Amino acid sequence: QVQLVESGGGLVQPGGSLGLSCAASGSFFSLNTMGWYRQAQGSQRELVATINSDASTNYADSVRGRFTISRDNDRNTVYLQMNSLKPEDTAVYYCHAYIHTTHRDWAQFWGQGTQVTVSS
Repeated sequence: QVQLVESGGGLVQPGGSLGLSCAASGSFFSLNTMGWYRQAQGSQRELVATINSDASTNYADSVRGRFTISRDNDRNTVYLQMNSLKPEDTAVYYCHAYIHTTHRDWAQFWGQGTQVTVSS
């Protein structure tokens, strides 16, 4: 069974930095696009950043220049480095991945979510 296991998150002061990681475990053929989404209280889930298997990236305008997404294909892990954090970055952050479960089939998976709180 494929799982996305997140780590990181927590409480940080405005202007601070925080890193998240998400590792895919279980049996699968390959990882395709991986990414991070977030959901603030009372709001819809929104895209933060994605990274394709060729390492091309996409960022939400609100985080571009402050957040960096990367991946380690050998470790089946995606990372999100968050710098210059603002109170409005406070949300539950979810890892997401499109995974080829076999050479023909694919599915999308979500992590359990990790809380990021930016507050003084």
